[in-house]
Amino acid sequence: MAAVQGTYYYAISVLGVGLAILVQYLAPALIVAWCALRGMRVHVSTVVALASAILGIALLVLNVDPQSLTLHPVHARPLHWAVSFGSTLSFAFYVLFSKRGLERYPPETVLFYTFLVAGIFWAIVTPPWRIVAAGYGADLWLMFAALGVFSTLVPFFLFNTGLKRLSAAEAGIIASLEPVFAVLSAALFLGEGLHAFQWLGALLVLLAATLASIQVPETVPAHPERG
Repeated sequence: MAAVQGTYYYAISVLGVGLAILVQYLAPALIVAWCALRGMRVHVSTVVALASAILGIALLVLNVDPQSLTLHPVHARPLHWAVSFGSTLSFAFYVLFSKRGLERYPPETVLFYTFLVAGIFWAIVTPPWRIVAAGYGADLWLMFAALGVFSTLVPFFLFNTGLKRLSAAEAGIIASLEPVFAVLSAALFLGEGLHAFQWLGALLVLLAATLASIQVPETVPAHPERG
């Protein structure tokens, strides 16, 4: 969790919002590849959903802020790209490892220890007294609290709840709906217009989520024949 958040925000600072989102949401591709290497059956519809999600996110976010997309990557160094792709690796690892934990423990337990370890890590990197000494105003503390609860705690709890019932690949693909809601919310509440390609991207991501959510698991006969 600490790596997911840290590398993602770092990617935003050096690549811009659009590319940072696209880079992180390459994670489902790694999850599907890992499942295939482990000998798990990957349905054709999963591959189609994955391709649709990646293409849809690209169309969706690469039109958010053209200036950030043309300025940041020009100055990005190999180290910047390496750390940014760390958000892809860490998110994929988070999904796969959380899936293992959710096979034994409820979502709230997994989330508690996840946030506990991540909180301790960031408390060491940035001690609380340094944050207090920064002298942030009440409005910023309110924003921090809102981001912590509504942008981190609640979404990850819902994600873990769904991950307990879905495969890692399916959950990763469905999670790609996040940038869709982000862009649509910006259009609704901030008055930002959407280009035709963004609408197409949103539809492709919705298609991907639909395909991922209607996977039919393989069933085992109730009374298998015994030799």
